[in-house]
Amino acid sequence: MNYETLDVQRRGHVGWLIFNRPDRRNAMNHVMRDELRTAWTELNDDPDVRVIVNAAHGRDFQTGADVVELATDGLGMERYRQSMEEFDLGFTSWHLGIDKPVIAAVNGICAGGGLHFVADADIVIAAGDACFTDPHVSVGQVSAVETIGLIRKMPAEAVLRMALVGRHERMSAARAYELGMVSEVIDPPEQLHEAAQALAEKIALNSPAATRATKRALWGALEKGLTEACKSGAAELVSLWGHPDQSEGPAAFAEKREPRWKVS
Repeated sequence: MNYETLDVQRRGHVGWLIFNRPDRRNAMNHVMRDELRTAWTELNDDPDVRVIVNAAHGRDFQTGADVVELATDGLGMERYRQSMEEFDLGFTSWHLGIDKPVIAAVNGICAGGGLHFVADADIVIAAGDACFTDPHVSVGQVSAVETIGLIRKMPAEAVLRMALVGRHERMSAARAYELGMVSEVIDPPEQLHEAAQALAEKIALNSPAATRATKRALWGALEKGLTEACKSGAAELVSLWGHPDQSEGPAAFAEKREPRWKVS
């Protein structure tokens, strides 16, 4: 379908969900928020897409809520009260239960609500000139859901510092790598999307069914205690027994050829 604020592409087995409001530094207005639910679902339901890359057109990745819209539309944050009270955010892969691997490719500034997409991705890579900041408290808002998500990935004090200092400090890509927020820094920055595609293609070489079950098991572990998580992981493991990919993988290895995975 056609999107007003997003660019959705397919490059082989890799789906691209690209923020496309470069004139507004990819700030998320209410249209983008609604379109994201549709776009994530479209790519997750496409049997040819095995991995999703979340990226951006323009100089910045995502600068959070469109503050100009909030200040001028007569609704402000009240537009989102019901969805937040019902915890039906629906604009990131985690909130929508997307079980295909998701790579966030961050360039330029990632600010405020843009951190949702970093917290909720499976793998995050960043251009060397990327930086991260959380201005919520600097504009009279509470920093909560996205920074709570980040505490699962990196030291709590680093998240607290970013949330409490607000717009008065930015974290560099190099520092984000040191703290575990991102797994790779790409220099020169112009090669970010090429690197994201290459990483996605590596993941896409694997069994689609196995990668999705693996993602469900590992994200599920973040919600549970150790024993319960391991039991749920074992259930995901057993659920794939008898799947054609479990025979195809060893056969391809023995025959020294690329596997022919079942589309799932």
